[in-house]
Amino acid sequence: MLAIGILMFDDVEILDFSGPYEVFSTAARVHGRRGGDPALFRCFLVSAEMKPVRARGGMKVLPDCVLPPAADLDLLIVPGGDVGMAMTDPVLIGWIRAQAARCEITASVCTGAFLLGEAGLLDGLPVTTHWEDQDALRQRFAHVQVRSDTPWIDCGKVVTSAGISAGIDMSLHLVERLAGRPLALATARQMEYEWNSDGYCEHSVDERPRRAAAGVFSVA
Repeated sequence: MLAIGILMFDDVEILDFSGPYEVFSTAARVHGRRGGDPALFRCFLVSAEMKPVRARGGMKVLPDCVLPPAADLDLLIVPGGDVGMAMTDPVLIGWIRAQAARCEITASVCTGAFLLGEAGLLDGLPVTTHWEDQDALRQRFAHVQVRSDTPWIDCGKVVTSAGISAGIDMSLHLVERLAGRPLALATARQMEYEWNSDGYCEHSVDERPRRAAAGVFSVA
């Protein structure tokens, strides 16, 4: 089982977290139907406090747990939205930094890239974010190579995606990277989603299923 933590905070963009959640939960279900372990991926919504998070548009979402300790997650996904308050939270930024040091992959959707930047994870890397925020990302993080011509960028330990729906494309790429292209294609078909798999990849995709066991994750 691969433990996937999706960070939640007030004013998070709905599709930024629900799109990746749908991809990985669907991939696990499809994998089970094909004779594999239906618990291949397990998603957790994580937040600083165990109380409803108010997403953009007014949706309220109850997280699964408070911020877990490092090593409990295999993949951390940091969504975007209005990240202004989250960027000024030293506890949250420190937690992202600590998780990134232990996670196999840390990924962002949309303006979630700003939170990765605050955590010092983007220096020297090609990255992307929502088209509307690319200039602001360049201005705030001078040592980051912001690209505008791709829906997602895979640099190995760090993966970033452009705005909102691009997080679905990135997540399908991560399914391919972690469990193989056939499962990613079957997941996109199950979702009736036209997958844009042509991102920018500095990291070679290993299509062999991952064999390492995930860290034990306990819901708080």
